[in-house]
Amino acid sequence: MGNLIEHARGQIYAWQTEHGRLNRVQQFTLRHLFPYPKRLRWAGKFLRFYHRSGLRSLAHKTQITKLLPQHLRDYEDILPTPSSPTLTTWPTVTSPQTSPKGRVGLLTGCVMDALMSPINEATIRVVAHNGWEVVMPTQQVCCGALHVHAGDRLTARSLARTNIRAFLEADVDYVITNSAGCGAAMKEYPDLFEELSEEEYDLATQFANKVRDVSEFLVETGFEPPKHSISGAVTYHDACHLCHAQKIRQQPRRLIQSIPGIQFEEMPNADRCCGSAGIYNLTHPDMAGKLLDQKVADIPPDVDTVVLGNPGCLLQIKAGLNKHQRHVNVVHTVELLDLAYQQESGLES
Repeated sequence: MGNLIEHARGQIYAWQTEHGRLNRVQQFTLRHLFPYPKRLRWAGKFLRFYHRSGLRSLAHKTQITKLLPQHLRDYEDILPTPSSPTLTTWPTVTSPQTSPKGRVGLLTGCVMDALMSPINEATIRVVAHNGWEVVMPTQQVCCGALHVHAGDRLTARSLARTNIRAFLEADVDYVITNSAGCGAAMKEYPDLFEELSEEEYDLATQFANKVRDVSEFLVETGFEPPKHSISGAVTYHDACHLCHAQKIRQQPRRLIQSIPGIQFEEMPNADRCCGSAGIYNLTHPDMAGKLLDQKVADIPPDVDTVVLGNPGCLLQIKAGLNKHQRHVNVVHTVELLDLAYQQESGLES
């Protein structure tokens, strides 16, 4: 069904393009922002300036933010201060302390690297800790997931070609991602080329067969359970593109429950959408808001941390918890595992 919907959206998008009916904001973000890593980095620099220069405090004091729609004010309240992008500040190759088991390529992502680069850093440390060499191809670009969802298959295909070439030329055994939406899109790259040339379809298939979510990769290839205990009550939210699209449910739970001291509690309706769904929370804020309210209500009252595997869900649930004045941490699965490894290393040193 998802495949049919995406093809239908592609036909609608093509018609809108031909007849000049495209939303200008959507057209700008999809075709003139996300495909260009340098422009995304400049957007990240602007957000860092907005946070650190005092502009954000001034905007709140003067209540100018009240000019924004309520759902945008909710997200502005929890917007993190962007760190420097991993792709431009970390070494291209990170080697493990032991002889490497193999070589993996990390998709740094667009939103992830612009707003949440500490998750990329945690991913590199965790994968290297488990014996793998991690490479970040510098020519990689946005995965194209948002474009496919919006129907812009032409731009998605162009981005896919760039990523396929960048990672295959890097000669990696696996391509790992820490974003559920990115992983689902890249595993479906062959669908973008099946009606074109056989050669491109074969290359896309070769690439897609290497793609793994980081939780899937660690469980499949074997990971070292942390030795250090972390106390806390934790629940897990199933991102739609992880559990429904990629059928990854138990792997993140195995990683979480491998950490000594964690009190794990299942969330009711854990696989119910939080309302993020790419940019659905921006294009359909009323329905997304209702889904978010239900998601927050499903978070058990006695947990102090919600763990998940998708950046959109992370921002969405943070906004919902802030709106309902619930003081609960929201972290990526790999961040929790990284914390356990780092504390373990601290004890050893």
